[in-house]
Amino acid sequence: MKNLKTAALAVIALVTFSINAQTTKKVDVAKSKVEWLGKKVTGQHNGDIKLKEGALVFKGDKLAGGNFTVDMTTINTTDLTGGYKDKLDGHLKSDDFFGVAKFPTAKLVFKTVTDKGNNVTTVTADLTIKGKTNPVTFDITVNGNTATTKVIVDRAKYDIKYGSGSFFDDLGDKTIYDEFELDVTLNF
Repeated sequence: MKNLKTAALAVIALVTFSINAQTTKKVDVAKSKVEWLGKKVTGQHNGDIKLKEGALVFKGDKLAGGNFTVDMTTINTTDLTGGYKDKLDGHLKSDDFFGVAKFPTAKLVFKTVTDKGNNVTTVTADLTIKGKTNPVTFDITVNGNTATTKVIVDRAKYDIKYGSGSFFDDLGDKTIYDEFELDVTLNF
């Protein structure tokens, strides 16, 4: 009888462990992409930036966590060519914007994760840019070995002031909007 109780407890412990087990899946940074879109009164620019590393954490088949590091030195404008592209890339990397010489990476760390059903999860994460950390909230969809999301970032929260109506008056049509978009596709 004692052996039967021991076996039953072992099975319960194994099932409980299996239900609560977490699996960390490393993101394939070469196959993943982060595309950005920044808007201003007179138009917009877009480009991409590379992930340095990242991982998603799952409990069973449900997203439970994650963290990512972005290589800010790879900021790349894709809607311009030649000198205009070089000028904008250089300006985005300068202290006016992301200051990549001093802050070569940005980091995103999941803090709360809420399953919404249909493979969609709402995430609140800490985003660190230029040494400043603020929360961002977004929905992420997981299908197979791919996760997609759109993250809206308010650059004013990271003290990125250049051309911002939040910091300067009378910019007129030179105003660059504070919010920029990141369209993210993660393969793991």
